[in-house]
Amino acid sequence: MKPGEKANLLLPPELAFGAEGYGSIPPNAQVIIEIELLDVSQPPTPPEISEADLITTDSGLQYYDIEVGDGAEAVEGSTVSTGYTIWVKGTDGENDLFISDSTTRGPASFIIGQGTQVLPGWDEGTAGMKAGGKRYLLIPPELALGEQGAGEIPPNATLIMEIRLTEVMEPVVMTEVDEADYTVTESGLKYYDIVTGDGATPETGQTVIVHYTGWLEDGTKFDSSLDHGQPFSFQLGAGMVIPGWDEAVATMKVGGTRQVVIPPELGYGEQGAGGVIPPNATLIFEIELIDISQ
Repeated sequence: MKPGEKANLLLPPELAFGAEGYGSIPPNAQVIIEIELLDVSQPPTPPEISEADLITTDSGLQYYDIEVGDGAEAVEGSTVSTGYTIWVKGTDGENDLFISDSTTRGPASFIIGQGTQVLPGWDEGTAGMKAGGKRYLLIPPELALGEQGAGEIPPNATLIMEIRLTEVMEPVVMTEVDEADYTVTESGLKYYDIVTGDGATPETGQTVIVHYTGWLEDGTKFDSSLDHGQPFSFQLGAGMVIPGWDEAVATMKVGGTRQVVIPPELGYGEQGAGGVIPPNATLIFEIELIDISQ
């Protein structure tokens, strides 16, 4: 087809929704689709960077700064937002295969140094950039998808990335609290009110709306609602969160911010969680109670 042309396609069931059907489309139905080709665009090609211009790190990652930003620097613990384009590097030095970009999928936000949110080479390659900068990355397989590959990315593929650092949010720093200032409950939970709220106290069954940041005992941040750009809601006392959370929030008042030290038995116990929280981990949260709803 050429741009501006239209066509009707008659799809047999095996090339449409098959024996299952879908929604209002019955099983084993032929489907007629009318399509109009509006435009044809070529996929982007990676920038041409000389091998001599590439900087190689100890891990084997190679990079080149196409544009140096003048904004905040991305350091470990920073939450960043990046535009990106990804290619698989051709084995013959040519024919690099375009995979995806943020134009269609949206920018990627992640925490520098977390190690589990993006490819290791992407994480390492973003560290040290400044907001507004653009960087070329050549990522070896061991810092990408390794021997497994995924989707269009074959095993042992070297990836090319062009990343644009659009935003850097400074790490949230845990409030220092003297041990003597904590209140210790019968369960072993410890808490300290950084800000005492002056609103209502939630009741079991009500929905609470909070902002939170969580750290391991060594100060490693593992999650924050601030990074997601929206607060977190849950029904109090319904088992939707770890026991330490239910207990800690139950005595807060709206407008308050509380630091909570949660022992393993009130957290994720011997199992840990998500590859980020190890087994038998003590967790530290700072929780702001924003609102209560029925």
